[in-house]
Amino acid sequence: MNVVFPPGAPATHEADHRFMVEGYVCDQNGKGLPNTDVLVKDTRVSYGQVVRTDGDGYYKAMFHLHNDNLDDPLLVEARGEQQNLKIRFDPKDLESERKIWVNFGTGCEASEPPAWIWWGSGAVIATACSIIGMKFVRSQRKAERGKMKSLRKKKS
Repeated sequence: MNVVFPPGAPATHEADHRFMVEGYVCDQNGKGLPNTDVLVKDTRVSYGQVVRTDGDGYYKAMFHLHNDNLDDPLLVEARGEQQNLKIRFDPKDLESERKIWVNFGTGCEASEPPAWIWWGSGAVIATACSIIGMKFVRSQRKAERGKMKSLRKKKS
């Protein structure tokens, strides 16, 4: 039986209405499986979506839920393996992200973001440090030139 769901819309709603289901799909060696379909479905309201893993086997599905969706049954399926869970969050917490990690396979990274986030963050930090370092060196050179000029004036 093929089930088709509408594609997920980008989340523009507040954190207290957003619920994320994310995780990894891995093979028996713990390597992430790219381009694998993952079905995520709130079975009480019959809303779901199929998302695809990225190159690292990471997937993320976003739902628009309300407090009355607390404890709804959640079905997550990948590669024929199903996990039946419940939607859990603190209804009083209106600030924190509401999410759950669901991994498939063995040796999946428990709660690590995709590798591109680490590489991207490292590149941003390295660039910022380089810019700050160059500005510092320039200011030191400028200060040295100022000292040299004042020494020349004193000798004259």
